[in-house]
Amino acid sequence: MSQKRPQLPEVLSASATRLAAGIKSGEYSSLEVTMAHQARLDQVNPVLNAMVMERREKALLQASRSDAQPGDGTFHGVPCSIKECFAFKGMPQSSGLLRRKDMIADHNATAVQRYLDAGAVPLGVSNTSELCMWMESDNLVYGRTNNPYDASRTVGGSSGGEGALVAAGAAPFGLGSDIGGSIRMPAFFNGVFGHKPSGGLVPGTGQHPIAEGKALRYLSTGPICRKAEDLWPLLRILAGPDGQDSGCEPMELGDPSQVDISSLRILHIPDNGRQPVSQDLRDAQSRMAQALKAAGAQVEEIRIPAMKHGFDIWSSSLQDANGTPFTTLMGDGEPVSAVMELMRLGIGRPNHTLMACMLGMTESLTALVPWRTRRFVQMGLELKAELEERLGDDGVLLYPSYTMPAPKHGLAVRRQLRLSFDYAYTALLNIMELPVTQVPLGLNAQGLPLGVQVGAAHGQDHLAVAVALWAEQEFGGWVPPWTR
Repeated sequence: MSQKRPQLPEVLSASATRLAAGIKSGEYSSLEVTMAHQARLDQVNPVLNAMVMERREKALLQASRSDAQPGDGTFHGVPCSIKECFAFKGMPQSSGLLRRKDMIADHNATAVQRYLDAGAVPLGVSNTSELCMWMESDNLVYGRTNNPYDASRTVGGSSGGEGALVAAGAAPFGLGSDIGGSIRMPAFFNGVFGHKPSGGLVPGTGQHPIAEGKALRYLSTGPICRKAEDLWPLLRILAGPDGQDSGCEPMELGDPSQVDISSLRILHIPDNGRQPVSQDLRDAQSRMAQALKAAGAQVEEIRIPAMKHGFDIWSSSLQDANGTPFTTLMGDGEPVSAVMELMRLGIGRPNHTLMACMLGMTESLTALVPWRTRRFVQMGLELKAELEERLGDDGVLLYPSYTMPAPKHGLAVRRQLRLSFDYAYTALLNIMELPVTQVPLGLNAQGLPLGVQVGAAHGQDHLAVAVALWAEQEFGGWVPPWTR
């Protein structure tokens, strides 16, 4: 068997679908493709710190077996990466929590097993934020992950390691989870595609931490990939109940290839009325709206007043779900004092990141005002009903992914301390349980990725993915960092 490494642009910029076809036809071997991605990982990971534990020899062995025993899995022999918060047998599952730094998974999460059953070859596990609850992939176990377009900037969180690896060409696709934007922000900041499925479509079984009760519908597991054509086959692999996630239900899915773009109604929402959006992002979203109009779609620019309360609706709805308190998750099952942990941080003996401490304190304060929680939960229910009615079975919304392209490390923390909850743009849509595809729209003048969220009514995932496929043809999609 040849062990030559195919040329970087050929393999490291191809879709997983294209690589799977090449492996099946004999154009490539799985071993060649896996080695090429490992070589790219060797090149970029010292700067990115995105892959936190490799399974190098096991991946090569799995790739060799894929070549020796051809299979019919959708992505037979194709390498990928896995977010570290998912149980992957034999790999760490700390979720960035210092108390779990020696935790090794003894089984596979449902989504991981479904990737394996489809023939994928995981290269390793990637970095997250602490307990997957902040938009910087930074923790005391593995440190901080850096953006492949500018190492001084964030990759987003909590699936930031996945976004960085896919964008840098070190993996064709990955596995992310999202309860407040944790698939979409990393996909946006790193200029790739990501899909947050409809609430209840994909089981979250086997990830840590796992949502509980009503929040199981807010937490979504989904793909991150460099090419739009991989979104739908990856989603089909992941979708469907597993008998363990009580929030998951069977759904009849449509077909993106059957969607006529000219038949769609587009709700173009430039901002939420509270957090201002940078001009380059506004312009990019406007260009997409105009291109959709030129393609025959009916485009309406609207604003919905309740959306300015996105952060309040999100935080109150999570509070109302009555899951395990975050301070208990911080103690890995034993409640801790967020104030005391903040003091330890202040004297240089931290057990937790600043934002984990702040979230723990905010959670405690929110519990003291139940009337406020009830108010915003009700507002969220009303907004959800309004959006479902507006979207129907032929509507798509365009909505900003964040207030700006990938910010410098630490800027999001400083803005949060000034009560600028910029991630409200993604977080709100989790509570709405809408399917949302993050779509890249090229780079700005500073060479940073632009993009937009494309959402649809619950169960209409195929509409959002269809627009992503169209937009990739129209605007070019992912721009490999090495071509800038």
